[in-house]
Amino acid sequence: MRDPVAIKIERALRNPAIFFGAAAVIGVIAIAVLVALALTFANVLASQFGLSLIVMAIVLVIMLTACALCILAERRVSAWVQDRHGPNRVGFAGLLQPIADGIKMFIKEDIIPGNVDRPLYLLAPALAFGIALLGFAVIPWAGYVRWPWMPADAAPLATQVANLDIGFLYIVAIASMGVYGVVLAGYASNNKYAFYGGMRAAAQMISYEIPMGLGLLCILLTAGTLRLDDVVNAQARAGLWYVFYQPLAFLLILTSSFAETNRTPFDLAECEQELVGGYHTEYSALKFGMFFLGEYAHMITGSALLIALFFGGWHVWLLPGVESTTWWAMLIKFGVYWLKIAIFLGFFMLVRWTLPRFRFDRLMRMAWQALVPMGMGLVLATAILVVLGWNQNLLACSAANALVLLVSLLWAGHARTPVTGRQENLPPIDVRPA
Repeated sequence: MRDPVAIKIERALRNPAIFFGAAAVIGVIAIAVLVALALTFANVLASQFGLSLIVMAIVLVIMLTACALCILAERRVSAWVQDRHGPNRVGFAGLLQPIADGIKMFIKEDIIPGNVDRPLYLLAPALAFGIALLGFAVIPWAGYVRWPWMPADAAPLATQVANLDIGFLYIVAIASMGVYGVVLAGYASNNKYAFYGGMRAAAQMISYEIPMGLGLLCILLTAGTLRLDDVVNAQARAGLWYVFYQPLAFLLILTSSFAETNRTPFDLAECEQELVGGYHTEYSALKFGMFFLGEYAHMITGSALLIALFFGGWHVWLLPGVESTTWWAMLIKFGVYWLKIAIFLGFFMLVRWTLPRFRFDRLMRMAWQALVPMGMGLVLATAILVVLGWNQNLLACSAANALVLLVSLLWAGHARTPVTGRQENLPPIDVRPA
């Protein structure tokens, strides 16, 4: 017999009226707390340092909450693609499943093998998760804001944690550090499958960082600045996003983002068919959960970067633009940015459950023989446009991208190396009848 109290609790959690009522109460309390804090610390909000601290706290809370919701969304998307229901038992329509998953990670037995390098073994998941939470610092979330109580001659405040002059370089530096946690996990586990996963991650990083850097260089040449807020403002003023100027650069960085986040079809560092679990084979409980959350945090940060570079950041036509610095315009821009991130996360998940995984040597071949030459051609074409003063000309940029794509297709069509599923160093197959 089941406990009648547990049955009543379960029915209450599945009742939509109770569920959404509790969510509404929590939302009202959160809004009231935010308003009270704003009224109490009005002077703090009127300074750039104070606003940056508040933006950092809000974005961190949203990112951690979004990581939990991504677990539910991932399982829902996979169920939809595979024509099944997905989680629908815990809470109304399964909406409390992320909480159940989090509780499970906390109460599961934490097993540490006896032959691991213990300090590095414990450091790796914290490093993977921590680095994933650093990239958002230079993202311009909602442009500039001027509070009603600020002096009329005061400069508007940037809704960024750090408004760096070298925002591009900061992003590249943080992205290159993301592989350290994976490599350390593979090395410290003292397990051949985990070690192979770590080495694959290192080889992937060397491969995809180069085309990613070339794609970023194309945007740098087009925008003429290293500041991400200037990139977003330029797109908002022109009313035309850079994805229309540099579509091939967008594809380069998008492909590299899949490899950076260890997402299918480039999750070679953890493919279960070959490496059991890859670099996190020996991890369990909360340490495994930190790798899991780190992957989603990387997806959120990568999506935010792609949106800032190619999709206008917070900009949407007919909504408040650069000149709108009121608090309500700031909230609209902030909501638009996170809506775009949600769309990108859905795309990441859909690709994972749609495309098959690449073989590892095919990933390396695609990176070095396809993405890198294409990226170099794009950089050369964009540099010529900068010399001619046409880097902001849509027709010229489109023609340059079309030319690079045409040359790449012609080169691939006349390549003598056959595209085959076999490795080149394997002996030939004898097809003669027995």
